[in-house]
Amino acid sequence: MRSFLPDYFSLTAPSLKTLGTGFAALFLLGCQETEAQKVQISMPDFGQNVIILDAGMPSEDIQNKLDTIYKQQESNQFGPERYAVLFKPGVYHNKIRLGFYTQLLGLGQHPDDVMLQGGIEVKATWHEEDATQNFWRSVENLSVTPDNGTMQWAVSQAAPLRRLHVRGNMLLDDNGGWSSGGFIADSLIDQQINSGTQQQWLTRNSTLGSWTNANWNMVFVGVKNAPDGSHWPNPPYTVVEETPVVREKPFLTINQAGAYEVFVPALRSNTQGISWQEKHPQGESVPIDQFYIAKPATDNADSLNAALKKGKHLLLTPGIYKLDKTLQVTQPNTIILGLGIATLEPVAGNIAMTVADVDGVKLGGILFDAGEKNSDILLQVGERKTTVSHAANPITLQDVFFRVGGAAVGNATHSVVIHSNHVIGDNLWVWRGDHGNGIGWASNKTKHGMVVNGDDVTMYGLFVEHFHDYQTVWNGENGAVYFYQSEAPYDVPDQKSWMNGSTNGFASYKVGDQVTRHQAIGMGIYCFFNENPTVKLSSAIEAPAGEHIQFHRMTSVSLGGTGEITHVLNSAGETAKPGQEVSRLP
Repeated sequence: MRSFLPDYFSLTAPSLKTLGTGFAALFLLGCQETEAQKVQISMPDFGQNVIILDAGMPSEDIQNKLDTIYKQQESNQFGPERYAVLFKPGVYHNKIRLGFYTQLLGLGQHPDDVMLQGGIEVKATWHEEDATQNFWRSVENLSVTPDNGTMQWAVSQAAPLRRLHVRGNMLLDDNGGWSSGGFIADSLIDQQINSGTQQQWLTRNSTLGSWTNANWNMVFVGVKNAPDGSHWPNPPYTVVEETPVVREKPFLTINQAGAYEVFVPALRSNTQGISWQEKHPQGESVPIDQFYIAKPATDNADSLNAALKKGKHLLLTPGIYKLDKTLQVTQPNTIILGLGIATLEPVAGNIAMTVADVDGVKLGGILFDAGEKNSDILLQVGERKTTVSHAANPITLQDVFFRVGGAAVGNATHSVVIHSNHVIGDNLWVWRGDHGNGIGWASNKTKHGMVVNGDDVTMYGLFVEHFHDYQTVWNGENGAVYFYQSEAPYDVPDQKSWMNGSTNGFASYKVGDQVTRHQAIGMGIYCFFNENPTVKLSSAIEAPAGEHIQFHRMTSVSLGGTGEITHVLNSAGETAKPGQEVSRLP
């Protein structure tokens, strides 16, 4: 394990006399070399909302910093504050409680380079142990040794865990209260994960000691020691032995010389288990000086576009970026990495970001938040449908989240539209707000959450909820989805307000009538028509029939019996309704 001197370490020259003149001269020479290195390796300015910790700092000082952030962020669901806490390699004797809009990130080149001896805890005390609103937080690239043997991670959507080594157990709920949807990837859990009352979960490319408990939809893709999926739906475990194609998310790190860089893992095919068991994982290290380090207080669309035009990557430090123009990503292999749930908000009815139809763009760790003035699209990938192949170097979207309403009135016709081929999505939550500010059938107006026109697009962990029309529309050929979670809009005022011609409501997942190849595995689609429980949704999924149109392991649920989903897939499947709240198709 590498060690680093604490940032505050100092020793005055007079005090060296007691060490002897020869040693003093050697020590001073070492100091001079260190100062020379400092000239060559300058500390990036990440701004005040990036907290950098060193293992040499007093544990009580570190704990005070972390507790102060948590006190502010525990229930700060729609506030503007954002934080990223970066841990230099070393051992930390702290227990961390993690609230909203806070990212914990180890700066080692390997998760075990940063060891938290005490643990990480997410509970839902602020919400009466109901974790269904524990969103927008993340942990990446470190090792956790829980002080009581169990890391409690009671979360729902937009709370990913990546490159984590848990030296113990994990628990995914809070004292039996509901939690609703989570994601873990590229992680090693030494002992057992207990999902408790967690409603659904995706585990990808991880290694588990074991897994216990289940509810509606637990999906494992490329997982070593996954539970037995042969008895679905009792328990409802869906197991895909290998991950067909994926690139793990880029991450900020410090190299052996002490310089910051971003490591970009290589594209991998047909994999199982973690990527970091190798001493030298395949990928590319990009020096921090190739990034434009953006700050929300000083940057705008013009400055960010100027940096992109110069060929710079973007590192978005924590905060909310108000955009009156579209961010235009035109260069292949551009990396746009957000820290601390960095947020992009279009304020002039503009598209927040467009990505050209080029190879290898990597977008991760960003929340797109719709402005009050309607945007037709929040994120557009590719200008139009083409035949251009990106199979060798796909565009990747990882931990990319979308919100329409909640923090304030927001309006967006479509949240994300994908025209490019071979795009890989890895943990996307596309959410029309169902609570918070600016919420209402006629207030936060939308049409679709996601539209996919490109071919060979793959999604791992796709969450799309509450939009007015089809939640997801898939027009491209050879699409593949591994885990899908969706809820119909809660606030439908009455049946006549939500009709697709003569059909009751709009399916959550719509595959275009012209599509001949498509597969989706592990799907959970729910309704909770609390505005009017007499509302019905005719079918959770609509798709054309065909040999190569394949759906596996589908579940529909009437949450608390509040409303009805009449069929699961087209006209197949029993009705989910009061008294028979769950319906499944294999």
